[in-house]
Amino acid sequence: MKRTTSLRRTLLIGILVPICLFVAVDTFILYRQTLAAINTAYDRTLLASAKSIGELLKVEGVGDQAQISTTIPYAALEAFEADNRSRMFYRVSNINGQLIDGFEDLPLWQGELPDKRPYAALVDFYDSQFRGDAIRMAILLQPVASEKGLGMAIIQVGETLELREVLARQILIETLWRQLMLITVLTLVVILVVQRTTRPVRRMSLELQARPVGDLSPITATDAPRELQPLIVGTNDVMSRLNSLLKHQKRFVRDTSHQLRTPLAVLKTQVQSALRGDVAPLVALQEIKHTVERATYLANQMLALSKVEQLRQQADDSVLNWAVSLRDVTLDISPLIAEKNLDFEIYTEDCNILAHDWMLRELSRNLLHNAIKYSPVGGALSVRLEALDQFAQLTIRDSGQGISPELQERLFQPFSAGDIRTGSGLGLAICLEVVKALHGAITLTNRYDNEQVTGKMTGKVVGLDTVVRLPLQTL
Repeated sequence: MKRTTSLRRTLLIGILVPICLFVAVDTFILYRQTLAAINTAYDRTLLASAKSIGELLKVEGVGDQAQISTTIPYAALEAFEADNRSRMFYRVSNINGQLIDGFEDLPLWQGELPDKRPYAALVDFYDSQFRGDAIRMAILLQPVASEKGLGMAIIQVGETLELREVLARQILIETLWRQLMLITVLTLVVILVVQRTTRPVRRMSLELQARPVGDLSPITATDAPRELQPLIVGTNDVMSRLNSLLKHQKRFVRDTSHQLRTPLAVLKTQVQSALRGDVAPLVALQEIKHTVERATYLANQMLALSKVEQLRQQADDSVLNWAVSLRDVTLDISPLIAEKNLDFEIYTEDCNILAHDWMLRELSRNLLHNAIKYSPVGGALSVRLEALDQFAQLTIRDSGQGISPELQERLFQPFSAGDIRTGSGLGLAICLEVVKALHGAITLTNRYDNEQVTGKMTGKVVGLDTVVRLPLQTL
């Protein structure tokens, strides 16, 4: 079984991971910027130290003959020491690198001045090693002038990095604490928001789990977020269709068990009577044949009624020409028309209907069967299919006895046959279900002999008009 993902976990990971990554990158950038600011501040101190030493230089002579001298007390550098955790070193050399004063073993500067200097003076900063310690060096090319000469001195001032490292660690720790507090607050806020947002989902899940078996009532979640409303509507629609399908199946099973019980009981009685010899064998076989045919017809009609609902759920309709299927069905049942010697007339126009082919054929077949069955021998029967505005209208006019007022109220109900000896009472029920599935309408109206003269439905019933209207489909 494939493991499903958690909505809450997905939201938390999707929100918190990018935030944590952003905070981590921001912390790194902030730390680097802080280090750069610290180095800039302490580099200014080194530069100030070098300039202070430069003010103590003296010179005699000019150019290569210039003799630079100085006496620098260490107290001159103490003013630039922040505390006793860092130590400062210096070296003063002439332009040729000869030591004038300071630490002789301090490495002589061998670099080049940068093209774009942050300071107006001839100064450069670099990292080096001295006596096993990492130091930060400042090099200042200091012109020395006096009444007795003019020369150039190289002043190097170095400082160990203990203070810078301690300060950088403090800043890093404080920054990490602040960022950790920020992540903690954001995590709590996100968890609370996600918990509150997903609460309707959890509540609906618990409600659905607590429902009894067979409860397909709609989900009520008025406080659900707007994004969940389409899911709730879709779920309710599915549950409604499933509930309708289950009701149809229950009705089918109930009706089948009820309606087939009678012909099966009759068949059993007829077989037992034939075995006892109560009736002649040929007569018994005729009765059994009639009962089997009636049960078969009833079963087929009930299966057809069930198939309508099945096709409605599948919704795999296509655009069909109703006139084609109507003429095919008429041709199939033409022997029944000829058997009754009916005065038959048919007129069709092309009518495109969005439907399943079986539905159109079953609708036409059942209506024509009823019209033929209740028309007298030699009577008139007309079929007319025409396109009217946005609807296709099928009108079947027979010459039968019509329908009684008491039968009109229950005519489309299953097993409400006009003559229970000749019909199953499912034909019109099937027609009604097909018409409803195709979003149409069906009416049955008695036709009277003086209706055309008086304009009123009075007099003797001379036939029945069956009218079906289905929406046309534009190609």
